Amino acid sequence: MLLYISLFIFTSLFFYAVLAFRFEKKAHVQKRVDYYFAEDTPSWGNEAELEEELSFSDRIIKPLWKHFKTGLQKRLNKEKAFQLDLKLAQAGRPFGLSAVEFKIIQLVLMIIFPIVTGGYTFLLQLPFHLKMLVCLLSFLGASILPSYYLKLKVKKRSKAALKELPDTLDLITTSLEAGLGFDAALSKMVSKREGVLSDEFKVALEEIRLGNTRKEALIGIRERLPVEELKSVISSIIQAEKLGIGLVSVLRVQTEDIREQRKQKAEEAAMKAPIKMLFPLVVFIFPTLFIILLGPVVLKFVS
Repeated sequence: MLLYISLFIFTSLFFYAVLAFRFEKKAHVQKRVDYYFAEDTPSWGNEAELEEELSFSDRIIKPLWKHFKTGLQKRLNKEKAFQLDLKLAQAGRPFGLSAVEFKIIQLVLMIIFPIVTGGYTFLLQLPFHLKMLVCLLSFLGASILPSYYLKLKVKKRSKAALKELPDTLDLITTSLEAGLGFDAALSKMVSKREGVLSDEFKVALEEIRLGNTRKEALIGIRERLPVEELKSVISSIIQAEKLGIGLVSVLRVQTEDIREQRKQKAEEAAMKAPIKMLFPLVVFIFPTLFIILLGPVVLKFVS
């Protein structure tokens, strides 16, 4: 046991020393270059103070992170990177991660999880085959968990967007009826409401201001929010603009359809409830009732 712990500590310190030496040297060279070629050349005293003020994160962690990010970005397939970036956008860009950063975190977890679980198995003195099984399961779990987390975030965000959709469309429709243009109606809605849809329409307005067409901005929302009802609404808006149809009537019809679909889904869920309750009744409630009702009688006959 002590041998394994000593080996782990030695390996960790060795890698730390190698990385520290490499990035310290690189950072020092970069500072010398900045010193000689910068427009405002600092004094030697100021440079020494700056070197002393740099934290461990600035000297080691950030350069290491940048190095990994650059290397993985070169090796990552463009199509896979695009699909992963789209998935992150659908999940609401958790922690502001890009596709490359998400992959790095996934790889780090795939390294750390087996090491940690392997250390616990050594401490518990489990058999070798159990150690290998636990390490393998932790490796698989680390590779699956980030993707599963993204899937849950996408589902949660889509559900929130669907819940907000009818009221959001009502506010846009009211603004259009008051005489505002479509972009102005979107701006009004964004200023009055908070939530997933408001954030997405805010992004769309920014894209329009930066030069994208309204159609491109709306298609961007449709890609970032995989909700069928929202896709139908955006397709109807694009088609109405193309054909010159009034948006107010289109949005009214879409809002009524969405509310009707929501009502039908609620009725369907209510009809499924008795079937879902059958299993808990049979497995948990009925046996308890039988024990309470028949238990005294059985005990009386036994005694």
